[in-house]
Amino acid sequence: MGAAEAVWHGDALHAVNFAGGLHHAMPGGASGFCIYNDASLAIARLLELGAERVAYVDVDVHHGDGVQAAFWEDPRVLTISLHEHPRTLFPQTGWAEETGADGAAEGSAVNVALPAGTGDAGWLRAFHAVVPELLADFRPQVLVTQHGADTHFEDPLAHLAVSLDAQRAVQVACHELAHSYADGRWVALGGGGYAVVDVVPRSWTHLVGIAAGRELAPESVIPESWRQEVFARTRQLGPMRMTDGRWPVAWADWEAGYDPADRLDQAVLATRRAVFPVAGVVGVGVWCGGGVGLAGRGSGGGSASVLGRGVGFARPR
Repeated sequence: MGAAEAVWHGDALHAVNFAGGLHHAMPGGASGFCIYNDASLAIARLLELGAERVAYVDVDVHHGDGVQAAFWEDPRVLTISLHEHPRTLFPQTGWAEETGADGAAEGSAVNVALPAGTGDAGWLRAFHAVVPELLADFRPQVLVTQHGADTHFEDPLAHLAVSLDAQRAVQVACHELAHSYADGRWVALGGGGYAVVDVVPRSWTHLVGIAAGRELAPESVIPESWRQEVFARTRQLGPMRMTDGRWPVAWADWEAGYDPADRLDQAVLATRRAVFPVAGVVGVGVWCGGGVGLAGRGSGGGSASVLGRGVGFARPR
């Protein structure tokens, strides 16, 4: 709530609450380790303060069911969730066909149900094939994002295979999307994450650094003092560096075409077919060969654009 108020009133352009992102709690009760749904409350507060369009992007491995339910009938809120397919993971919701209540709210709920085993290239491909175009059409006044770290390949409760490098790439993308479509107003939340030594601290440290304008380089070495503290508390050896060594992360750009036999592309296509016509976004996809998008360091100190088609470079913000 405080983060939402600070961003709306202009006291801060970006705000992070990595203790939040409790996206499963429902209007009528607790669910999925979540008692209070801080994401829904933050969005409701923004609407109460006068916001007319709020976008919520959830990249936790689990479907953001509680936030979707809270705003199912509200066309002022666009909810987008990328998550493991409901056939293989709790809460067994988040099908592409779940698009919001009939009428004005139809198309305000967006779900990309990813097949188990999806890795960096597929995860980033799905994100960029859906999220930027919908935000460009919706033009939110505030962007709220949920960054559960449980998409990681070491997470014990789910079945995606995403690296810290790809998680960082999506965090950078959300920052750029906020500046492109929401005048920079960005509220970022934590979420799930059960590899509590190797993954969660690193992922959310990157998130805070990006929001604060103090990005940590992927190759950054973790201070030995922190690793000693981790060992003293957990008897586990902490990681040595800030990512998994997969930077820059590449993916095939959707605009270059899709493969109708590929399970990941089938999931993306199902979402685009369900939502894009309702939202008025032109183009579902064309089958052909693939271009490549890149999330990483460019020449001259720039960073590769996470918003463009194919490979592009943008000056550091």
